[in-house]
Amino acid sequence: MKVIMTGGGTGGHIYPAVAIAHKIKKTYKDADIIFIGTKRGLESEIIPSCGFKVRTITVSGFDRKKLLKNINTIRKAVKGLKEANAIIKDFQPDIVIGTGGYVCGPVVLAAALKGINTFIHEQNAFPGTTNRILSRFVDKIFISFEESKKYFKNKNKIILSGNPLREDFLKQNFTGAKEKLGIRKGDFAIICFGGSRGAEKINEEMINVIEVLNHIDDIKVFFITGKVHYDMIQNEIQKRNIVLGDNIKVLDYIHNMSDYMSACDLVISRAGAITISEISALGKPSVLIPSPHVTGNHQYHNAKVAADRGAAYIIEEKNLSGDKIIPIIFKLKNNKLLVNEMSEQSKKLSHMNAANIILQHVEQYLP
Repeated sequence: MKVIMTGGGTGGHIYPAVAIAHKIKKTYKDADIIFIGTKRGLESEIIPSCGFKVRTITVSGFDRKKLLKNINTIRKAVKGLKEANAIIKDFQPDIVIGTGGYVCGPVVLAAALKGINTFIHEQNAFPGTTNRILSRFVDKIFISFEESKKYFKNKNKIILSGNPLREDFLKQNFTGAKEKLGIRKGDFAIICFGGSRGAEKINEEMINVIEVLNHIDDIKVFFITGKVHYDMIQNEIQKRNIVLGDNIKVLDYIHNMSDYMSACDLVISRAGAITISEISALGKPSVLIPSPHVTGNHQYHNAKVAADRGAAYIIEEKNLSGDKIIPIIFKLKNNKLLVNEMSEQSKKLSHMNAANIILQHVEQYLP
């Protein structure tokens, strides 16, 4: 079996593709899988580290503000389509699966026009433009949130699969994770992060939060700043003469995110689709702070799904302050019943077999 996976730009598009590819490889040992991405996208770094080959094409997104720039974007799209056609002709895939991002457009379209069975996976509650366009051409549309169904016209193609996640989020030992991180029984543990690169506004307000929570022995805080912001945060902490207690850990980055999220009682984070899927897989209550800088405000739509089900609180960035976060922390710390209720609702959002569901439907199209 030969498979082309395509998706890129952000980890939110890349990691589901990797999870699907690993599932295919685990089921079909002889499967030949390649990824198609761009040279500048994160996929050029992440995919090889996951053990897969990447071939690249030329493509860029449309600029909604500077329309003249789109002349060059169209030129790149034509070139990218030719390059995608050449790779497909050379590789001769049985199926092509796209997981979002601009690079998906020419690859999935070229394959569909050649009569190759094609599939797309949409991670967000509010679908991206590329996937909405491609939905007309593909055989199946896999969605992660029921709420995204209304944005696609071809309802008969839609399969609710959820977001495929990395194995470490699906096989967590909560007690073991707490012990590993030195969290005592009875401690209320919090993790805060703003994505792999961090988020400036969240970081600024978290300094106010840790200043209040500092030296409260039974509250543990893991504050992940992102490498870009770490020195600035440390300088600000020193400027304010905050001497951090043992209960506050300020870290630039962590590789074993599943351990930290599993061990904590509350997650404070952005509202990317994969982040929410990871939170729900672990059954955690959350405070979600959607990024206002994403296409279609899709993070707000993701967060609203969790909040409407009683699994999360939403604080929009324009309203964000430490004074908004701190009362939620104490409310949950002092109300175990509420934590349990939110955990149950969070778990109900999860789709633990997403990769299996996708593979089961894709298999029906294999020769």
